[in-house]
Order: sequence, then structure tokens, then C-alpha cells
Amino acid sequence: MINHCIGQAAPPPALSLAECHHLIFDGTFLHRPRSLIALMDARTHMVVAGQYGVSENSEPQLERFFKRLISAGLHPRSVTVDGNPNAIKILRKLWPDIVLQRCLVHIQRQGLSWCRTSPRTTYARWLRRIFLQVTKIRTPADREKFLNAVTDWEAKYGSQIDGRRETGHVFSDIKRARSMLLRALPDMFHYLDNPLIPISTNGLEGYFSRLKGHYRHHRGLKKEKRADYFQWYFHFVPK
Repeated sequence: MINHCIGQAAPPPALSLAECHHLIFDGTFLHRPRSLIALMDARTHMVVAGQYGVSENSEPQLERFFKRLISAGLHPRSVTVDGNPNAIKILRKLWPDIVLQRCLVHIQRQGLSWCRTSPRTTYARWLRRIFLQVTKIRTPADREKFLNAVTDWEAKYGSQIDGRRETGHVFSDIKRARSMLLRALPDMFHYLDNPLIPISTNGLEGYFSRLKGHYRHHRGLKKEKRADYFQWYFHFVPK
């Protein structure tokens, strides 16, 4: 059915954008360097907007994408994001009061990767244990325990690690893990104050996985038809 609609303008989403208060935003690669981006309503798990051929690293492209949605009535209260700095910058520019929830799964996954499975140093082992707790925080008391652990680790190792000029891959990754965690902390726990805010982008990542499975059957699709294909896919398969 999708193939028969290619070349026609896709209809607007079935769900009114004005009704979408808590959203998930993410992107995925199909043909590098261009990516597919999408916005999912957290309440219904329906994709309400998406676009193929956008670079997540292009602020002008992201801004045009979101401005079209503003014109269509989108005024979200929160968006859960994976940490892409360009998306965060544009979202805060367009909606200064928006709540941005960092995806806890992304934080944990990347942090554990940088710390390695079996770190040799005490500070890396301790930091790894901290990252293992990221997705287990369910109450304000859990949050305080987690923040205390980060504070204790930072007091003991933070300035030491920041001041060292080593360039080896292992130590550089620990510095990246520390930096990512400290930047993410202010936006990690909004879901504790509002349970309608998703803690991760997993819903959209699952959608992308199903989309890619469907798209594999259309590998012969001409480049100029891909954008239409995905617009109609979002319409016929919104969740």
C-alpha cells in the first residue's frame, strides 16, 4: 500500500499535535551521513512526525523540522532525548521552558562502554558501579543515594582525573564518561517529579527497529523516493 502512495502528499498525523505534551525524540541512520528522525507521543506511543534525510548534527535542519511542527500546533511540556547536543540546543531555543529528560539507557550504555567490562583501576571500577545504578532509580531516596555516590566519587577522583594529561584510549574514555555524567545530571531525574515523562527513548528505538525490518524489503527504492516512502510509513504504521 505504501508503494502506491509514493509521490502523493502524506496526510497530517491522526493525533493532534496540540494534544502531545510529553514526547520522545531520536534519530537513526539508514544511509549515512543522512539520518531518519522521528517524534513519538509518550502517551500513545504513536509517531506524530518524522523526516528522512536530516542530519542530527545540522542545527538549521533540526530547527526547520521543529518549526514546522510549531506551526501545526506542537507545544510540548517535555521531550526525552538521547543527549544529542544539537537537538538539545534547538529544543531549548524553540521552547525555553521545556523539560528535557535525558535517556537513562543511553547514559548507562555509553558509560559502561567507556568504563569497560573489567576495569583495572579503582576509580574506573567505582564509576562503573555508579553507571550500573542509573536505570534503577525509582524514588527520590534512590536519587539522593545515587547523587551522593557521584559526589563522593567526584570528590576523590574528579580533580585528579581532570588534571591528568594522559592520552591513552582507556583513560580518555574514563574522562569522557565523567564528563558525560556530570553534564547529564541536571536532566536525569525529571521523571520522578512527573511519571508521564519517559525515562528512555526505547519506545522510539523499538519503532526504528521494526521500520528497518520493513525497509529491507524495499532496498531497490530510488533515492528520490525515500522521503515519500518514510512519510507514508509514518502514516500507515504510526506505532
